[in-house]
Amino acid sequence: MPPKKRNSGTTQSKEAKSAESVSADKKESPELSFKKHRDKDAEFVTLCKSLHVTDLVCDRAWTLWKTVQESMDEIADSQKRVWGACLFVSGTEVDVSCFTLTQVLKAVGLNVKQFVALVRKLDVNLDTISTKVNSALTRLEKKYDVSLALSQRFEKTCKKIFALASDDHVSFPRERETMRSCWTMFLLAKGRALQMEDDLVISFQLLLCTLELFIKRCPPDLLQPLYKSAISKVQSPPTRTSRRSQSKAKSKPVEPEVDLQLLKTLCNENDCNAEEVKNVYQTSFSAFLDSLDISRSPDFPQAKDLNQQYEEHYLKSRDIDGRLFFDGDETVLAPKIEISQVERTPKKNLLDEDTLIPPQTPIRAAMTSIQQLRGDLTSSGDQPSTNLATYFKNCTVDPTHAVLTRLEKLELAFSQRFGQAVGPGCIGLGCQRFKLGVRLYYKIMEAMLKSEEKRLSVQNFSKLLNDSTFHTSLLACALEVVMATYGESSFKTGGYNHDGAGDPVETDLCFPWILDVVGLPAFDFYKVIESFIKAEPTLSKDIVKHLETCENLIMERIAWRMDSPLFELLRQELGGGAADQVETPASFSQPLQHNHTAADLYLSPMRPGLRVLPPESPTTPSSQVSSQPLTQAAGQTPRLPKSNSLSLFYKKLYRLAYSRLQILCSYLLSSHPELEPIIWTLFQHTLQHEHELMRDRHLDQLMMSAMYAICKVKSVDLRFKTIVTAYKNMPNTNQETFKHVLITEGHYDSIIVFYNQVFMQKLKTNILQYASTRPPTLSPIPQIPRSPYKFPNSPLRVPGSNNVYISPLKSSRMSPGIMTPRSRMLVSIGESFGLSNRFQKINQMVNSGDRSFKRTLDLGSAPKPLKRLRFDVDGQDEGDGSKSGGDSTLIQKLAEMSSTRSRMQEQKMKEDAESKKE
Repeated sequence: MPPKKRNSGTTQSKEAKSAESVSADKKESPELSFKKHRDKDAEFVTLCKSLHVTDLVCDRAWTLWKTVQESMDEIADSQKRVWGACLFVSGTEVDVSCFTLTQVLKAVGLNVKQFVALVRKLDVNLDTISTKVNSALTRLEKKYDVSLALSQRFEKTCKKIFALASDDHVSFPRERETMRSCWTMFLLAKGRALQMEDDLVISFQLLLCTLELFIKRCPPDLLQPLYKSAISKVQSPPTRTSRRSQSKAKSKPVEPEVDLQLLKTLCNENDCNAEEVKNVYQTSFSAFLDSLDISRSPDFPQAKDLNQQYEEHYLKSRDIDGRLFFDGDETVLAPKIEISQVERTPKKNLLDEDTLIPPQTPIRAAMTSIQQLRGDLTSSGDQPSTNLATYFKNCTVDPTHAVLTRLEKLELAFSQRFGQAVGPGCIGLGCQRFKLGVRLYYKIMEAMLKSEEKRLSVQNFSKLLNDSTFHTSLLACALEVVMATYGESSFKTGGYNHDGAGDPVETDLCFPWILDVVGLPAFDFYKVIESFIKAEPTLSKDIVKHLETCENLIMERIAWRMDSPLFELLRQELGGGAADQVETPASFSQPLQHNHTAADLYLSPMRPGLRVLPPESPTTPSSQVSSQPLTQAAGQTPRLPKSNSLSLFYKKLYRLAYSRLQILCSYLLSSHPELEPIIWTLFQHTLQHEHELMRDRHLDQLMMSAMYAICKVKSVDLRFKTIVTAYKNMPNTNQETFKHVLITEGHYDSIIVFYNQVFMQKLKTNILQYASTRPPTLSPIPQIPRSPYKFPNSPLRVPGSNNVYISPLKSSRMSPGIMTPRSRMLVSIGESFGLSNRFQKINQMVNSGDRSFKRTLDLGSAPKPLKRLRFDVDGQDEGDGSKSGGDSTLIQKLAEMSSTRSRMQEQKMKEDAESKKE
């Protein structure tokens, strides 16, 4: 019998025995009897008995099944599958270890993705799935995605390592057994070394450590030439003499010997940093080997022992049996994508026209991002550069000592908290992450100061550089970029970071984790984001989007926490005579100007001055940051200085609020477009005049309440259930937003209770005005920019042209050898575009202001200045529908380039849509 079937069968039998022992340990869970549960379906009780559930879980699951049965119009899945989902929900709710996720999947015949989707469908009344269950599902999904990516890379890498590695388990059982033991050891190492088993990068580095151990202990005849030659010659076990001398020395235990040459080969083949992997080996992996007592053994660890120890870990975790990925078990199979759904992007000069460009794998994407970040910071040091040190010395008070002292203190706090979250042996990795963050921190600070010097013609930035909040914010932003690059800060949970979930162990580095580590209010962090992005043009589009999401989360919820300085600033602004309102509605229709710098936001409103400019007058940059008082215009009333940071915050807040309302209205009120501006007016009024309602709450809670209130007074039938169902389909949402709303201090309930007991009571008079014959004046609609940030690597349109775009020159490190399949196709290597006159014509077209000249490239087409030119695949002109008169090679080249670009964009959109669904 092939090894796969033999081992998988053993695994299943062990699962059953272990599940029985786990269940037997529970005093409150005796064997279920049909007599005690005769009121339930016999097949349901049989399923419960097979999974060894307790009476409590059985009763709760049956009650949940009845609720789902009554609420759902029709149940597409079989009863048994829904029963399995109900048992999972009930077991998670009461935290009873009855069964593992794999055992449920086997019992009901579903894979992981199908099962998670089914559980989410049960939330028909919006109170079926608690935040605890939803959090468990999210962690399972992320862990599954990481395990799947790792298993696929493991199979691919093993084929390059082992000489006879093949999917043919019968012909080459020896190699498969070696690979199986290696995979099982990796799973066990990951489970013991990491508390965050969904950390893709560190998990992959542990996998390389495990492969290094197996390769150097593997018989040479099983290895490919590359790895056979990579093994160092000095890999023999210690001699008897050396062991005696070691014992006599009585020094600390010798670390497991790492074959650096082999490790570097593995890292080079997998685009991984060798120093980081070596650090993982010497800290986390060596401690794991010592726990198995095999660190100095020249032999393979016993497969039976590895299986037994992993079995215990798997049953304790109660989720997915990772060994099934190696077996290709149907419960962990990746969702199949029909070949017709995969966009075929053409490659030039390829013999095979049907060649598909595969999407970038998660591991390759992570390694590429890390490689790019480290490459950008190659020239940056761990200490301030000469230029930055000069800026420090030019200050009235030199900030150098304060900067270094602060970094030393925060490095200790960061590395300790990183180790607590990721794993005890990962404190050293936390130090590595921090050092990368410090390099980026210095680099961005220097760029900011150069920009300010150019703008203001001053070199003394003493007030800014001695501002502790500015430095902490800039460092926190740099560290967030580093962790996002390593995939350790994401928004799978909607940015909630287990707020209120009562998770006793910190295992989530998702933003705003970094703010808690450095002790920084979110409102202060928001001030640096925009300047940070503008100061670092090499940031990838994904990182820019990540920081933009951080900014949105701050405006939506985090800046409105109970102890936020935002409330004190609002109190001073509105109660101190500075202005009647934080932001005039008249400014909504004006574009959002991004001329504020970090100096403006961190030092405002401390600088003296008088706001004498009318709201619609453009403010010059120098007038915003000048440290001298402005001269009062004759006949104008003096006004206290207005906070730049608060003003810009509210401008962005209003635009974010309206854009989200616009999306929700498109889902629900497309037949009542007249209601959108009315809802917005109430929504905006609440944010401006009743901002206390935002304290410890979420922006979207006020949005949904405003929508329900206006629909109520306008006699439009729209229920909260319908609103939140549509809300769940919006981007960047979390069910906790409508299930866990603050009612009174310490008491939380649903959005419906919040509306009835808080929102309506506070705004009843204002809401009723919209039902009168003289409703309030509508608020202006904010102008919504596509994004306040320009992505530095995105193509930019040449001014004065419709069809000509330029892209920034990529760094020299992005050689074709390390490009992804998608990025490589953008570069034409060894191919001539044509004669020199072709380039002359392109230059003339770009430089010429006469649009008709562009038509001369078409060799005969009559100019149509009012039509927009677009080259189609056929060469057809969108303007008049006619074909090109000439057989221009240039036109064909441009048409081919346009077609390729559009197909790439479509492919990227499809990949993004697929990743969001998952």
